[in-house]
Amino acid sequence: MAGERVVDPALAAALDGATVTDLAKRLHLSESTVRNHLSSAIGKTHTRNRIEAARLARHNGWL
Repeated sequence: MAGERVVDPALAAALDGATVTDLAKRLHLSESTVRNHLSSAIGKTHTRNRIEAARLARHNGWL
């Protein structure tokens, strides 16, 4: 897996500012799974919220 880019679908979908409920419906995931993905992305990027995490990921070419 070295060098492979793993894109979190919840983080990618969060770029448009949709609610957790909207993201869950769009991705066919539970709301808690979406929250877990977003929380993980926020922690890993050391950002304050999902929009900042998504913007940072896009800026760095991770999305």
